[in-house]
Amino acid sequence: MSKHVVITGANRGIGLELCRHYVAAGDRVTAVVRRTSEELQSLGITVLDGIDVSIAEDVRTLSSALGDQVIDILINNAGIFHNETLQQMDFTTLEQQLMVNAVAPVRVTHALLRNLTAGGKVAMITSRMGSIEDNGSGAYIGYRMSKAALNAAGVSLAHELKPQGVAVALLHPGFVQTQMVNFAGDISATDAAQRLIQRIAELTLETSGGFWHANGDRLPW
Repeated sequence: MSKHVVITGANRGIGLELCRHYVAAGDRVTAVVRRTSEELQSLGITVLDGIDVSIAEDVRTLSSALGDQVIDILINNAGIFHNETLQQMDFTTLEQQLMVNAVAPVRVTHALLRNLTAGGKVAMITSRMGSIEDNGSGAYIGYRMSKAALNAAGVSLAHELKPQGVAVALLHPGFVQTQMVNFAGDISATDAAQRLIQRIAELTLETSGGFWHANGDRLPW
C-alpha cells in the first residue's frame, strides 16, 4: 500500500535520494526544504519550499500546509555540520548545530503529532558521532553535542509515542559522500538511502528507541 512520507532537508544528498527511492516505490512524498533544487523538482512530488525547521513560525507554516494529511513516515533529515575544538571555538556554530540538529527534529515532530497515527514511524537521522562511548578523538564539539542531544530526545519520543502506536528510530547513515563533508565519505548517498529505508521498514514498536547504523548494527550510546 502506498505510504505518505515526509522528509526534511530533501533538496540534496541523503534527503534527495530518500525522495527518489520512495517515489520509485510508488509512495507519496512531501519534501520540506529551505531552498528547492532542480533535481528535487524533477521528481514531481510535493515540495514545501522556504521552510527552515529551526524557526518556529516556519514549522507552523509546515503544519498548516499539511493540514490533516496522515503521515506514515516522518524522516527528520535536515542537519548542519561544523567543527569546533577548544583551540578553535565558535559558539555561534555550536549553538546553530544544537538548534538545527537537535531542537528542530523535536519541533517538527511535535508540530505534526496530529498527523501521526497508529502504525506511523519517525526516523531521526542522527550520527554515531553522537555516541559518547564511541568518541575516541574529541573535536567536532557542537556536532557531537547536537547528535547526542537528538539521541536523548529520540528515546524520550519513543516512550511517549508508543501508546499512540508510533515507532521512533535513531539512524546513523554512515560516512556518506555528500556536500556536507565535501564528498569525503565512503558510501554513496544512494546506498545510504537504500539502507536507511530498509531500517525504517524493519522498525516496530518493540524496537522503537534504538540507535542503529544504517547497515543494521546496533550502536553504543
